[in-house]
Amino acid sequence: MAYSTKKDSSIWLFLHSCCAPCSSAVIERLAGDYNIVIFFSNPNIMPREEYEKRLSEQKRLVALHGVQLIEDEYENSTFLNAVAGFENEPEGGKRCEKCIELRLRRTAEAAKAQGFDFFTTTLSVSSHKNAVLINRILEEKGGQYGVEPLLADFKKNDGYKRSLELSKKYGLYRQGYCGCRF
Repeated sequence: MAYSTKKDSSIWLFLHSCCAPCSSAVIERLAGDYNIVIFFSNPNIMPREEYEKRLSEQKRLVALHGVQLIEDEYENSTFLNAVAGFENEPEGGKRCEKCIELRLRRTAEAAKAQGFDFFTTTLSVSSHKNAVLINRILEEKGGQYGVEPLLADFKKNDGYKRSLELSKKYGLYRQGYCGCRF
């Protein structure tokens, strides 16, 4: 593995991040136990300008923490194909499940290909996301790709509140929607 780190830990975590505000509290919580590499895989974010704004904020945050970032390809058509037929589902419904499955599949594939010990996502820090569903998908994708999932509900223990505090501290752009045009 060609990742540099200042930590003595030999445990590597591939952390899918939906945005800088959500990853701020998760990085803070996990940095003492893992060598973290952020994976920015969000083909759901529309328009492209919004995607670029969120990626820019993610880059700024990881630079502050000395954490490395890997950007997945932005393939919005992959997202649209994954959620086809579910466009009219309510927030938190089947469309969201398909979106989470897509992003966590891509994360598990990349984690396996690059030899990471564990993978997880920042998605559960949001008060709008279902941690039980997210953890089920993490387990499923971990089993499929042979990478150990780190199951968590990062909103617990004031994780969401802490993400708000850190966003304010770092002056992070906080978007008003998940990124999906639906």
